[in-house]
Amino acid sequence: MLCSGQSQTEMADMMREVVLIAGLALVIGLGYSWLNSARAAQPSVGQAAPAFRLQDQNGTWHALDDFKGKWVALYFYPKADTPGCTKEACEFRDNLFAFEEIGASILGISIDAIKDQKKFAEKYSLPFPLLADIDGKTAEAYGVLNNLGVMKLAKRQSFLIGPDGKIAKHYDKVDPTAHSKEVLADLKALGAKKAG
Repeated sequence: MLCSGQSQTEMADMMREVVLIAGLALVIGLGYSWLNSARAAQPSVGQAAPAFRLQDQNGTWHALDDFKGKWVALYFYPKADTPGCTKEACEFRDNLFAFEEIGASILGISIDAIKDQKKFAEKYSLPFPLLADIDGKTAEAYGVLNNLGVMKLAKRQSFLIGPDGKIAKHYDKVDPTAHSKEVLADLKALGAKKAG
């Protein structure tokens, strides 16, 4: 049906423009999605863990090299003080002594600012470092960055890093309510024990 005053040629031209714009939007969307997933290459088990140097909730700098010779449970979480992230962090907190008993360190990382990490740690008495990956470069190096255009979030994934600095285990599917116990069991199965 034509609007008054429009010829069939004008209507056909307008339809071609609509189809062209929709096609262009689809190509741009697919290209963005491909580019985002291409950047998300994750380190494999047995590979060296990507290095990082980030500040924790107190402004203290931590680098992966600081943990050489120790097991590290490195867990990425999307957003401080949200329900799933709170459950996961509190599970790690509640099992802290079991991790310390076998000489393993716990490090949480999100894209949150230092002040947000501080509020989160204080609110739930989280005694381990919550690292602020503000620019998302560490999350990207581990292949867990979700770049949503207007905002970035880390995917909920974890890595066990061995005393040799290599990835010993990767958890791409994490249940926040049981993850700490799962990591602890895997550390014990891998022979983690306190040095000395």
